[in-house]
Order: sequence, then C-alpha cells, then structure tokens
Amino acid sequence: MARFKDYNYDQTKMIPISFDRQILPGTFEHSLTYLIENELDLSIFSARYQNDDGGAPAYDPAILLKIVLLAYSRGITSSRKIEQLCRENILFMAVSADSQPHFTTLADFISGSADEISKLFLQVLMVCDAEGLIGKEMFAIDGCKLPSNASKEWSGTHADLKKKKAKIDRAVKRMLSKHREADKHDLSDDIIKRQKLQCDKLKQTSKKIKQFLAENEDRKGVSGKTVQSNITDNDSAKMKTSHGVIQGYTGVAAVDSKHQVIVQAEAHGQGQEHNLLQPSIDDAFTNLSLSNKKKKQIKITADSGYHNQKSLEYLNANKIDAYIADTGFRARDPHFKTYERHKPNDRLKPKIKFTVDDFKVSIKNKSCTCPAGKAMWLKCLDGKIGNQRFMQFQGYEKDCFTCQLKSKCLRNPAQQSARQVNIKLGMTADKKEGLIEKMKQKIDSSLGRHIYSQRLGTVEPVFGNINTNIGIKRFSLRGKQKVNAQWQLMSMIHNVFKIHRFAWNGA
Repeated sequence: MARFKDYNYDQTKMIPISFDRQILPGTFEHSLTYLIENELDLSIFSARYQNDDGGAPAYDPAILLKIVLLAYSRGITSSRKIEQLCRENILFMAVSADSQPHFTTLADFISGSADEISKLFLQVLMVCDAEGLIGKEMFAIDGCKLPSNASKEWSGTHADLKKKKAKIDRAVKRMLSKHREADKHDLSDDIIKRQKLQCDKLKQTSKKIKQFLAENEDRKGVSGKTVQSNITDNDSAKMKTSHGVIQGYTGVAAVDSKHQVIVQAEAHGQGQEHNLLQPSIDDAFTNLSLSNKKKKQIKITADSGYHNQKSLEYLNANKIDAYIADTGFRARDPHFKTYERHKPNDRLKPKIKFTVDDFKVSIKNKSCTCPAGKAMWLKCLDGKIGNQRFMQFQGYEKDCFTCQLKSKCLRNPAQQSARQVNIKLGMTADKKEGLIEKMKQKIDSSLGRHIYSQRLGTVEPVFGNINTNIGIKRFSLRGKQKVNAQWQLMSMIHNVFKIHRFAWNGA
C-alpha cells in the first residue's frame, strides 16, 4: 500500500525577510532599482506635488516608478493587480519597501504622468546611448496595432450613431407599450423588474449617444474624409489586423539595428501609416540629438505601409538614405518567383470575378480573347493612365450581353457597356525618372535587398518581445495622450531589458 508524507495546515511558520537581500545583483529588479536611483532625474515629478506646508506626505515617485515598471516588465498593467502584488509578492514588497500604495494612487500616477514618462523615455534612451547599445547605422520603422480600452460596438459616423439612437428609442417605446399591456395581466414581479431594468439601460445608452453627438463633431481621417468616431475613446480607431478588426491604436517604433533599442515611440489613433514616416524619423533624430552629417549616414528601412509620394519627397529633400518597400516589392523579388505554388489550393472554391490574367492577349498581334473564347476589338493602341502606359481592348456588345459568363466578368451584370481590359505596356518617361521608380530601382538592387532584409530582424522581434515575452497585448488607458504614455512605458521597459542584458549584466 502506498505511503505519503504527513501534512498539517494547523501550524505557524515565521519567515524573516530582509528586503534589501531580495534584490540580488544580476537580476532585472536590481538593474531597474539601480537605474532609477542612480541614472534618472526624478525631479521632473516635483511640480506634481504641492504639499510643502501642509497635507499628508506623498509616495516617493521613485517607489511608484519602480513598482509600475517592475509590474509592466511582467505584463501586468492593471492597477488593482499591481496593488495586490505589493501586498502579497515578496519581490514587490522588497522593491516598494513594503509601501503598499492604493490602486488609485498607482492609476493616477500612470495616467497623469504623460509628460514625465516622455522625459523618462529619453533619459533611459540616453543611458542606452552612453552604454554603447545604439549603433546609429540603421533604424527600422514599423507599427504594432493593439486593442484599446474601448469597444468597437460603440463606433460609427454621426449618421450611424443617430440611426442607432433612433432604433434604441423605438425599442424603448415598444417596451413601455408592453409594460402598459402587462399592467392589465398578472405578471410576476421578477419579470416586471427585469423588463424595467432593461428599459432603463436602453434609456441610458440613448442618453449617452445623444450627449456624445452634442459634444463632438464627425471625426476626420488623414485624407480629410469622415471616419468612424467612438463614444468610449474617440481618439482610437477601427483597424484591420491579422486577428480581425479591432478598436485600438497603432504603436509606431523606430528601432536601432545594433541591439534593437527603441529610439522613438509614439501611439497613433489610426490604422494607416502613410503619414507617419516623417514624424517618426524626425523624432528619432531629435531624441538622439544627431548632427546633419550623422543623419545622412543613417539608413532608414520601412515596409510598404510607409511608401507614398509625399514620404519619398521628404526623404529626397532631406537626403536621407532610405529603403522603403512598395506593394510590388515581393512580386519582383526572384526569391519569391515560385510563391504561387505554395499558396493553399483553392481549386474547389469558385472564382468570383475574372481578372486580366484570364484573358489571352498577344501584344505582338494586337489581339485579345475573352474567357468565353470571343475576340475583342482594339480600342486603344498606346494609352496612358497616370504614368502607366497600356493597350486597351473591349468586347463586342452582342457577345457580352448574351454571354453566360457575364456575371463573373462584368463588374455589374446590369451595366450597359461591354467589358474592357487594360494591358500594361510599361511606364512613361517621366515615371521612370520619378521618386517612386527610383526607390524601386534602389530597393531592387543587390545592396538594397541586403539592407532591407535587415528590417524584419530588427523591428519585428521588438513587438514580439513586448506582446509575447513581456505579455502586454493591449492598452488599458483611454485618450491619445494617456495611450501614448503607456506605449512609451512599454518601450521603456524593452530598453531597460536591453541595458540589463547587454550592459550591466555582462551577458
């Protein structure tokens, strides 16, 4: 018969703890404590406190900062959970000197210190620079989309929100009508109470929408067009990610290639990154106080999300050595020549619409045959759309309107014109000399592909470290200023880990 050791909960064990001996040299918490106590200027927090002559003593910003950064380094951003750790976790007791601040104190410290956090980020960056962790040879720029503390169900244009409010008001009227009918019948008190609570909840929702519409105008996007607002956090935006559509912010970071130190970090309430290249580069150069000569020596890499005419004009005017991919960069890469064969086999999935590739074209013979086998007539021999040259064919109306395949060929089966097909011939002369074409030639060269290939290994692991290793997967605050401060806190923690590993820990 098996035998087990006896155990008994009816006993007491006194464990002596020396807080200073819990923070051991070589550990991250030791590096964090040393950094805050010896390298950072925390006098920037002094203006927050006005209790020189009266009032209760405040918690030392050094203690609060240690607690917050240690919690963030473990992926914990909830103020309530941080308070719990200060009461129950020995390491947090040691780092906080058993201060045990209330969660509201921690929350106010984080949400109300946007300016101070921005200055602290720069101070930590200067420590990284002093320790030789920043190579200043190549900066990779990219963005990480994270959900915000807001629901996408509360998003919509003002017209959408007005319709939603009207729908809620109609539902309230129907419920009130049902209540009047219910008075004539014997219903249980529980049912009446539940219906009343539901009706009150809908009224509050309608009131919330009405107040938002009265206090805010339609939100405009980068292009000036109306975009969806959000009642909970109007600075956030709906954006597409690999995990679906989220309501959140894009955390943009410029990362140095030597040790993946983040040299610039800012959160933006937009999914598109077309207009974010210039501010990211300017802020990165400013953060490191680089001379004009040094700016021209640093290479900048970014993916196709930052590729546009305006960004290229900025790079050209400032003589910045940049390598910005366009949407067709991979298609031109010989290493990806056989990528089609690795795509999932969708042969059983019916095609929705025919593409240009489904038409048999002979540029030499100036002929084109549609997928139904009908000849098309040459409408334009050498036309121009923008800076693109093309040859255009059009089907005969008698063939298109009676064709059994027109639902898969025409954009709208009810349209009155026959199908047209534009066959690309090349670019006009002015296009070949344009900035976009020059960037394509630059990034398609052997040197360009070699430099651009370093982008993926420079910036993507940073987001993987913050999201997966550290474990921070969303923003817990609301508003551009507060979310930006939280993104800089996350970036700061990443940089502190770099100091701990490559500088002070001797790894």
